[in-house]
Amino acid sequence: MPPRRLRACHECDWVSALPPLRPGEKADCPRCGHTLVRRHYRAAQRSLALAIAALVALALGIGFPFVSFQVGGIGNRIELTQTATTLIGFHQPLVAIVVLLTIVVLPALYLAGVIWLQGGLMRGTPWPGSHALARSLSHLNPWMMADVFIIGALVSLIKVAGLAEVQLGTAFWAFCAFALLLLMTTQSIDGDWMWFTLAGEPRAPEGTLAAQCAAPQGITGCPTCGLIGRLDGRGRGQCRRCGERLRARLPHSLQRTWALLAAACMMYVPANVYPIMTTTSLGHSEPSTIIGGVVDLWQMGSWPVAAVIFVASIIVPVGKVVALAWLCLVVRRSDELHASVRTKLYRATEFIGRWSMVDVFVVAILVALIRAGSLMSITPGPAALAFAGVVVLTMLAAMTFDPRLIWDPPSSPRPTSSASQGSSR
Repeated sequence: MPPRRLRACHECDWVSALPPLRPGEKADCPRCGHTLVRRHYRAAQRSLALAIAALVALALGIGFPFVSFQVGGIGNRIELTQTATTLIGFHQPLVAIVVLLTIVVLPALYLAGVIWLQGGLMRGTPWPGSHALARSLSHLNPWMMADVFIIGALVSLIKVAGLAEVQLGTAFWAFCAFALLLLMTTQSIDGDWMWFTLAGEPRAPEGTLAAQCAAPQGITGCPTCGLIGRLDGRGRGQCRRCGERLRARLPHSLQRTWALLAAACMMYVPANVYPIMTTTSLGHSEPSTIIGGVVDLWQMGSWPVAAVIFVASIIVPVGKVVALAWLCLVVRRSDELHASVRTKLYRATEFIGRWSMVDVFVVAILVALIRAGSLMSITPGPAALAFAGVVVLTMLAAMTFDPRLIWDPPSSPRPTSSASQGSSR
């Protein structure tokens, strides 16, 4: 019987032996419930087909009109990329770069990488650069926000529909299809099978024991390909399969998380004090803050939209900062009884952070679309950049927090908790 393959959980550091899996099955960590491996039927063919379809939908979304509006005989029609390029004309190049990267550039690079990688695996001989591409795919995942952009577009159209006649273009429906196909593509990637096909499965270090923590054994799991590797006396190593750096724990995890949270809090003040956009109607200009926009939507009767903006722009950022700060405070007083609940809280904060970008996308769409001179126009405010900074900083804070610290016994020294600790994820 071949030896069982071992994995060290990235969230609680528990070493488990993988069972044989059939398509549609998955293996979860018995300690914290984190999914270690998920098997897919015909993974390469499925991912390749979805990626090609998503790229075609993205090309249609870029090449055709996205949305148009008309009021008082004056109207405007925009394409998808104009939601970013228009911001440059209003001296908001950083916000424009964020919008363009998250909805077009990074998704296109991800899909092209999937096609190159899976195409090589299907032919039996990986194409050049496959290892580097496979390492990059997981790092791109959190920064692709086509689905968030669709929600932002719907919110924008609801706000405009009460003031002007709105028409959805071919690109709008194509981009909706693209967002769905992109999500399906990311879910179809079978990382375990992919790395096994690319580089085989080297055996775990001699003496590795399952049903125990990895750090006391001087080993850790690769955050990219999952292979267990041996650490040196300083808690460092390198994955034998993908080349990723290995660390017992993320370097300066708590310090970096605190620093990023502090920066996010400082950015949150101007994000709410200054106007996020200014609306000009019949020559009268009226600035609007984030909370002011929520109040206006509520008074207009658009309660669902107001609730979406309030949750995404107020509740989520504040809740994420509070949750991560609380985790940093209690992590050294953790115990296994409460560790599972705290790990679930961490997963929730990591998942919801990107959805706060809805308000930034709303501003980008409205600024590009509503261009009717003194009759009606919208310009971005300084809060747009500040709020985008809040979203990015809170996402980075969640990434730098090492959830394995939650499970480390408080009575024992943390593995490599000095300046040399850490792990690339």
